[in-house]
Amino acid sequence: MDPLGAPSHFVDIETLPVWADLHETGQSNSSPTPDENEHVDIRSPFPYKREINEKIILWKGNVALLNCTAIVNTSNESLTDKNPVSESISMHAGPDLTVELQKLKGCRTGEAKLTKGYNLAARFIIHTVGPKYKSRYRTAAESSLYSCYRNILQLAKEQAMSSVGFCVINTVRRGYPLVDATHIALRTVRRFLEIHGNTLEKVVFAVSEVEEPTYQKMLPLYFPRSMEEEKRSLPFLPADIGNAQGEPVVPERQIRISEKPGVSEDNADEEGLEADLSFIGSHAFARMEGDVDKQRRLVLQGQLSEAALQKQHQRNYNRWLCRARAEDLSDIASLKALYQTGVDNCGRTVMAVVGRNIPVTLIDMEKALLYFIHVMDHIVVKEYVIVYFHTLTNIYNHLESDFLKKLYDIVDVKYKRNLKALYFVHPTFRSKVSTWFFTTFTVSGLKDKVHHIESLQQLFTAIPPEQIDFPPFVLEYDTRENGSYCSYPSSPDL
Repeated sequence: MDPLGAPSHFVDIETLPVWADLHETGQSNSSPTPDENEHVDIRSPFPYKREINEKIILWKGNVALLNCTAIVNTSNESLTDKNPVSESISMHAGPDLTVELQKLKGCRTGEAKLTKGYNLAARFIIHTVGPKYKSRYRTAAESSLYSCYRNILQLAKEQAMSSVGFCVINTVRRGYPLVDATHIALRTVRRFLEIHGNTLEKVVFAVSEVEEPTYQKMLPLYFPRSMEEEKRSLPFLPADIGNAQGEPVVPERQIRISEKPGVSEDNADEEGLEADLSFIGSHAFARMEGDVDKQRRLVLQGQLSEAALQKQHQRNYNRWLCRARAEDLSDIASLKALYQTGVDNCGRTVMAVVGRNIPVTLIDMEKALLYFIHVMDHIVVKEYVIVYFHTLTNIYNHLESDFLKKLYDIVDVKYKRNLKALYFVHPTFRSKVSTWFFTTFTVSGLKDKVHHIESLQQLFTAIPPEQIDFPPFVLEYDTRENGSYCSYPSSPDL
C-alpha cells in the first residue's frame, strides 16, 4: 500500500514463486524406460541443483514494475530506443532518467551501463544494447548477446546487488530469433550462478505473453527441477552450450591453454572428461567433445579408451538427431536440395544433392545440417551413394569447408562407413581444387570415394538414367555443354 492507501502497482519479487517450486506436470508419474536405465550414469552439463533453482523466477509481466535491486532495459546505442520495454521504464522512472541517460553518452553493443531507478521500485536500471541479428554474422551476434547478459551480471556482482530483473534483451528491429536468444540468456545466467551464486539471491526473467511459452519450454534444459527432468532434457540441449561461463567459443580461434597451468594432467580420467562438458565449444556446429587434443593425448596415455570416445561421440550425434526430429524444418525441405531417388548398379540407395538450390547466405545453415541428419539417418544404415549436382552454382551456393568439416565430424560412423561413392557432377576447375584440398588435408577416408563427373553419360556407367530424378536445368546444361541429348528422366518438382 502506498501512503494514500491505494494498492501499489509494483510487484514485490518475494511474493513470486521460484522455479524450484513450480513442479513439472506429471513429474510424480514419470519413470525411466528400460532404455533410459542403460544410460542412468549420463549427467547433463546443467545438472539438477535445487539451490540454483530457488534463485530463479519466471514472471509474465512488465519488468518496470518489479521491486528488486535492479531491472534491465534493452535499448539502442544512443539509449533513445522507443521499444515497449524502454518506454515503460522511462514512463515509470520519470524525467530525471532521461537527463541521466544523456550524460552517459550512449552505450555500445554488448555493454552494460548503470543509472538510478528514480521513481521505479527498483533502485537501479542496467541499460544494455543487444546485437542486430543477421544469419551470416551469427557467431558475432551470439558473442555480443552473451556479453550483454554477462556484463549485466558482472555489474550486479560488483555493486553487491541482491536481485536483478531481466527483460528479454531483444527488439523487433534488431531481429534476434527468440529461441536462440533464450538459449544464450539461460545458459549464461546458469553458468554465472554456478560460479558466483552467493552474490545474487534472485534472478527474475520478466517475459511477455508471447515470450512465456519459449521460456517455459527451455528453462528445464538449463534449470532441471529433478533428476528425471534433467535426464529427459539432455537430448534436447543444443550442441553449442558454450564454455564454463556460457560464452560462445569458436574452435578455429581458440588457443588451447592448460586449464590449470602448472598442474599435471596425467591423472585425468574419463570422469574428468564428463565434468569437462561445461567447456564445450559454442558456435553453431560445435561438437560435444571438449578439447580434441586432450582426448587424443588421453588415448595415447591409455587413460581414455577408444570405446569411451565413441560413446561420447554417439551421445553428441543423438542430441543432434533429437533436435532434428523436434524442429520444424519445412523451410529447408521446401528448397528441394536433398532427396532420395533410385538405386545404382549395385542396388545401393542414391541420394541427390542440388547445389544451386542451397542459398548458403540466406538460410540458417544449422537448420540445414539438422535437415541432412533428419533425412539421412535411416538411409545410412545400409550402403548408399550421393550424387552432387554442382551444375550452375555460384558463390552464393558454395558450402564452406568449415561447415563440411563439422558435418563430417558430427555424423555417426555409419555415415562414413556406408557411403560408397560421391559423384561430383559438372565440377569446375576451382571446385576440383577445393575438393582435392578438402579430402587431402581436412578429412580422411573420403578422397577415394569422390568421382568427378564431366557429363551425365559418365554417371550412367554407375547409375542407370531411369534411377535418377534430374533437375531440368541439369539436363539442359549437359545437353548444351556436351552436345548430346538422350531421354533423361527429370523431376518436374525440382
